[in-house]
Amino acid sequence: MHKSEGDGDTGQDRPSSSIRSMNSVLSTLRVFEEVALRQPIGVSDLARATDIPKSSVQRCLVTLRQAGWLRIVDPERARWGVTMKALTLGLRSAGEQDLREVAAPAIKHLSAKTDETVLLGVRDGEEYVIVAREETTQIVRVHQEVGARVPLRATSAGLAIMARLSGTEVDDLLRHEIKEFAQHPVPDSGTLRKEIAETAKRGYALHGSSSWYRPHVASIGAAITNAAGYPIAGLTLSVPDMRFDRSKEKTWAPLVMAAADEISRLLSSS
Repeated sequence: MHKSEGDGDTGQDRPSSSIRSMNSVLSTLRVFEEVALRQPIGVSDLARATDIPKSSVQRCLVTLRQAGWLRIVDPERARWGVTMKALTLGLRSAGEQDLREVAAPAIKHLSAKTDETVLLGVRDGEEYVIVAREETTQIVRVHQEVGARVPLRATSAGLAIMARLSGTEVDDLLRHEIKEFAQHPVPDSGTLRKEIAETAKRGYALHGSSSWYRPHVASIGAAITNAAGYPIAGLTLSVPDMRFDRSKEKTWAPLVMAAADEISRLLSSS
């Protein structure tokens, strides 16, 4: 039995349908790329950056969120960022190696040289996520769970990452206020900008025992960069304040920076 001309599906509609589907896929990928580059970012800014209607941008965001690639990082202003799923894929180098595998030797060496806890973390929007840890052999130690999330600005490694970002990116991060963290007042943006500038100048961040995030813990942090020189992760040497004094900073800071630089080099060359 043959279909009449009025039956609708003549085959001529299929190419146009395929084109629409392809355009939808390309729009979704474009939105994802812009979020990854500009996070945290809202729908209006995405629409302007991509020249895609806001309604279409919103559909793309919902699709990417359902697939686990994006999440809302600022609910109050509906600003979007990439998830750990996207970051993990982005951190993968050739073959099956990922950041943790590449960094493992440098982390172990740094911990052995200092006999202190070393933490590896990645940036996830406005947060810093611990992904690996190498423990000290000493009884009194700093404990931080793998998988723990903290504000980027709360860690020395986070400040080291921020010191490598553009002024616009830092502005966006500091617009998201944290009024209080675990009953401790958060430094204002002026104080944080000063710390970021000092970190950029010396190449590493230093948190003393008076840190607002974890009192009685001192840390030295350095940024890990990708092949383009963009900060994607951080390395932290965490020390109980009972074992830390400023004289050790001169010895330990170069070791932390050297370890972070080695990991960056390996990521770039693999």
